[in-house]
Parts: sequence; C-alpha cells; structure tokens
Amino acid sequence: MPTTRHTMLDLTIDHHTLTVPLDWSDSTDGRTIDIHAAVVTRSGGEALPHLVFLQGGPGHEAPHPFHSPTQPAWLDAALAEYRVVLLDQRGTGRSTPVSDSDLERGSDVLAEYITHLRADAIVRDCEAMREHLGAQTWSVLGQSFGGFTTLAYLTTDAASLADVYITGGLSAVGRHPDDVYSLTYDKMRAESERYYRRFPGHRDAMRRLVDRAAAGRLVLEDGEVVSVSRLRSLGTLLGSNDEWQTLWSLLEADPATNAFRHDLGAALPFSVRNPLYYVFHESSYADGHATRWSADRVEPEDFRTDPTLLTGEHARREWLDTVPGLRPWRDVTLALAEHEWPQLYDAAAIAASGARGATAVYVNDVYVPFEFAMETAALVPGVKPWITTEHEHNGLRAGDVLSRLTDLARGRRLR
Repeated sequence: MPTTRHTMLDLTIDHHTLTVPLDWSDSTDGRTIDIHAAVVTRSGGEALPHLVFLQGGPGHEAPHPFHSPTQPAWLDAALAEYRVVLLDQRGTGRSTPVSDSDLERGSDVLAEYITHLRADAIVRDCEAMREHLGAQTWSVLGQSFGGFTTLAYLTTDAASLADVYITGGLSAVGRHPDDVYSLTYDKMRAESERYYRRFPGHRDAMRRLVDRAAAGRLVLEDGEVVSVSRLRSLGTLLGSNDEWQTLWSLLEADPATNAFRHDLGAALPFSVRNPLYYVFHESSYADGHATRWSADRVEPEDFRTDPTLLTGEHARREWLDTVPGLRPWRDVTLALAEHEWPQLYDAAAIAASGARGATAVYVNDVYVPFEFAMETAALVPGVKPWITTEHEHNGLRAGDVLSRLTDLARGRRLR
C-alpha cells in the first residue's frame, strides 16, 4: 500500500517508501536507506502496466508530475500506455538524500557510503520496488545516466524488463573513462566552433570574459571568484536543444551588472544543489576503473591554449578550491576519484538479454558520444535505434521523443 496518496486534476499520485540495504552485496552490513517512488496514474489507467523512469545524473531526483509548463514533456505520452513510477534514485530526493549535513560523518566514512550509490545498487532498488508493487515485469525509460542504469539492469535482471526505452543513455561498455572524455572534448570543440561561426562576435566576447576571470573580476552572488575553467564550462549550454540562447544572452550582457552575476551563477553546471552530481560524476563512466580526474588528464592541447573552446560535463579538480559550495566536499571527492570502481556492465549478458524496445541516439550528443553509443546499440538489436539530429541530449524533455520510441518499438508508423 502507498504511504500517502494525493490527486492533481486527472492524476493520482501514490507515494511508496521502502527500507532497503545500503550494501546489497553484503547481507551482514546492516546499514539501510529509504527508497521513495511516486506512482503516477491517469484516470482510467489503473490497470495499465508500470513504466519506471530512471532520471539523468548521477545525483538528481525524479521530476515532479505537475500539470504545468514544468511537467516533463514525455509524461503525457507515457501515461497513455503506462502507470509511471518516478523513482528517486538512492541519495536523491526522498530516497535518503545526501547533503552537506552528511559531511559531519567524516570524509572517509562518507566516501565509502557514496560508493554504494551507483547504478548497480539502483537496479537492486528497482527490483525491490517492482516486487513491492506486485509487478511481475515492468518497462523502463532511462534518460542519460538513467540509460546507463538500464544497461546495468540488462546485465543482471533483464528478465524483469518488458519494454526498454533509452534516450541519450547508451553508455560506452568496457571502455576506459579516458576514452569517453577524449571523445567528448572533440564534440565540444565542434560545438564551440559551430557556435562561433553562427555568432562570430561572441568569440571576442568570450575572450573578454576569460580575461576578467583570469584577473579575479568575475565574482558571483555567493562569493565565488569564477575561474577560467569554470567559465568555460558554460559549454554545457550547447548540449541541449535551446539553452544555447542562455549562452547568447550572457555573451551579449554587461558583465559588471548584478543581472549578469545572477544569470552566470544560474547557468554554470555542477551546482551545489545536488553535490553528488559533481562529487562522483566521473564514476558514471567507470566500468571497472578508477577515474583519477579523467577529464583533467585527457584535456587536449588546443583546449589548454585556447580558452574560448568551451567545455561540457568535464568536472575539474580545481573547483574543489575555487567553488565555495564544493570546498567542504574536497576530501570526499578526492577519495572517490581514487576508488577502484567494480565493473558495471557485462557485454555478453547485455547481448544475451533479448531486450526489446527503442532508443533515441542523438548524433550531436556532447555528453554521450554517438560513436560509442552505436557500439552499445549493436549489443541490443531488439532495442531499435532512432538516430536523429533533430534533438540534442535533452530531447526527452523538449519534444515528442517517447511517442516516437513507442511507435518504433511497436512497429507503428513514426509520427
């Protein structure tokens, strides 16, 4: 039974909370955490099968099912065919969230705790929630990191999955994180140059901002003195359908104004709202490796010499010193960068999973490289790829991507 229920117009939202082991691999460990999921049902859909949504990240909670412009664009399409399970992945939302207060445990203790929050553990949580809901099987929609988690699901528990939908989340399987980050720099180089060809004057505008940052003259409302590497991470705005407009607005603005400082702070990635996103971000690509600041180590020479080349999801070690909200996480983050992460995927098991469904593969994805995504797609031929330049990495939020995937999976004519 749900712990609470509420309605929102034609939607019923049942909240379920389970207590599960922190360490699924050690029955003697004894530590537990709570896992929360909101099950969303449209009126008349009470008998529909379940679809669990796995959010991007790592370190982000599931979205809220609001009837408003902030409602996920895919939710209406999903509710036409499913009851949607919005799972707060462990460490986020209402699933025993990790926050600054946890730093009181001590850095070594907290770092060890965070090693239990990866995709393989999220899969075990999903299985516990599926059994709790009484579903023999359910379908999954994995966005970005949620797609990585879906691949882990196919490695260990594919029999529990009916339809598999992945959007921008076909992670590299069996590759070193250095391979991935090297390729994402190539993607960001291409996107930077494409942007400057479109708005030629903005390269000089970026140079002027770089000069201000190098002189310590870009200071945010929270006191952060924005470093050059932090400024360049605005390139994450080029990885979505329309956030390039935010970059355009910043490069047209007067950097001496309060409005610019506010808007710059809001646009920078790896905010301290969800510290996990930064603290163990590189671990999401660690399929049996320690990361050791991969993005820093493989930065190409032209990126080191040309600060107008923008970067994407490249977490920088120096931000532990320059970003006020990240400084308290220094020792935890350094410890996790040295952690030898166990292998997450089994290519043979994924290939033998018999998975059926569809996946959106974005040709211009700057976060999940197309080349490696297609390697992984070859492991699951029953998950039909929709290869598109129509959307960027956030296509699920921006359009009718899920409708197209359900049509593709079921052999219906694409809309």
